[in-house]
Amino acid sequence: MHRNDQRLGVDSLANGDNSESIESLLQKIDRLSKINSVLMQRVERSMDQQANAFSLFQTAINLESEVRLRTNELNSTLERLEQSNAELVTARDTAERANRFKTRFFTAVGHDLLQPLHAAKLSLSAVAETGGDSEQSRLIARIDHALVSIEDILKTILDLSKLEDGYMKPALQDVALVDVFKPLLNEMEPIARAKGLSLTYRRNNFIIRSDPLMLRRILQNLLANAVRYTEIGRVFLAARRRGREVRIEVWDTGPGILAGEVDRIFEEFQRGAASEAADMSGFGLGLSIAQRMSEALGHTLDLCTRRERGTCFHVYAQFIDELTQSSRSKSPMVAHEAYGFQDAKVLIIDNEVAVLDAMRTVMEKWSCDCRFVSSLTDIEQLLAAEPDFAPQVVLADYHLDRGETGLDAIQLLRTRYGAAFNGVVVTADHTPEVQNAVAAADSQLLLKPVRPAELRALLQHLLA
Repeated sequence: MHRNDQRLGVDSLANGDNSESIESLLQKIDRLSKINSVLMQRVERSMDQQANAFSLFQTAINLESEVRLRTNELNSTLERLEQSNAELVTARDTAERANRFKTRFFTAVGHDLLQPLHAAKLSLSAVAETGGDSEQSRLIARIDHALVSIEDILKTILDLSKLEDGYMKPALQDVALVDVFKPLLNEMEPIARAKGLSLTYRRNNFIIRSDPLMLRRILQNLLANAVRYTEIGRVFLAARRRGREVRIEVWDTGPGILAGEVDRIFEEFQRGAASEAADMSGFGLGLSIAQRMSEALGHTLDLCTRRERGTCFHVYAQFIDELTQSSRSKSPMVAHEAYGFQDAKVLIIDNEVAVLDAMRTVMEKWSCDCRFVSSLTDIEQLLAAEPDFAPQVVLADYHLDRGETGLDAIQLLRTRYGAAFNGVVVTADHTPEVQNAVAAADSQLLLKPVRPAELRALLQHLLA
């Protein structure tokens, strides 16, 4: 209602003698207008909210349907994932069982094959020491070469199997390099001499942090490769201090390695052009095993090479200390004659008749006063029957019958003759568990098949 109309109505009321004042009516009309405006705004807001609520309701319905659909898809995916996981677990368990079986198989086969190989090498050594004509010597050398090849193949297969399955764990300790170098040089020197090569090493007093058995295997592979591929010149083993590390070096004057072969020379079943040109046998696993063992020890293995000049392999190990003159053994190595330990008393324990027969032949050639037994009961009976026979050293196979071990025999003898009694475990079991057990018992370890020169050197050292 417009202001003029309101005024006209008021005038009409005034003419009608209305008792209310014009101002009072105007105020009421203003209040009613404001109330009406507020009510209209509320009604409009309420309608908007209802519309929004309906829209939200529709949106919620749509979202619920979408969530239900996605939930069903997620449940289906989770079910497929659970099924895949179950299949993977089954496949993993199957693979682990196969690996365990393979490891047990290789270990058992390796042990069973190394036993007769050990006996054969000892018997062949005894035959070789009897002398003979040139034809006999040639045949003996050929047989010995074949036995060494079989031994290398077996050791390579066993090492590769243990590395693949993660069973070869390093037992890190302080290692005097001189104790690793000397036996290696004694072992490789006849092979190098047969090829007309000079095999030498630089004397050092370094002590490093390593596993002595794994380090020996690394250097043995490197030296064997160096001797195999070098036709003229020499092979040289050295160690040099480089800050907090010691760099062990194996040098040769062979044909060197082609530039394109350096990156893949440590891969399995890779043989360089030099081996193919020389028509040499082998699987190409020696350097691969050396690198894997180096990685397990935390050592670095690399090389430098010059074509037609030679190759040098480097093994970097943590430096610990240097041997002083006073800390070295004061017992000199005794130079015995070819056959002789001058009636040294040796007790030999093995449950394999062929091994005992071979050891008897060798020990008789070396003029040892030996006794041969196969069990702990035999030891007790022997010592009771021959109280005057006091052995100076025992050579004991690790796995004997009825669950007995060579360490049990050594402990029995140490109980009788004192804790300083010389015990040597001779075994075809190359597992770290046996090696650690022998080390914990403060005994010496020889792995079958034992080279006679290696056995002789150890006996000379112990009897000195």
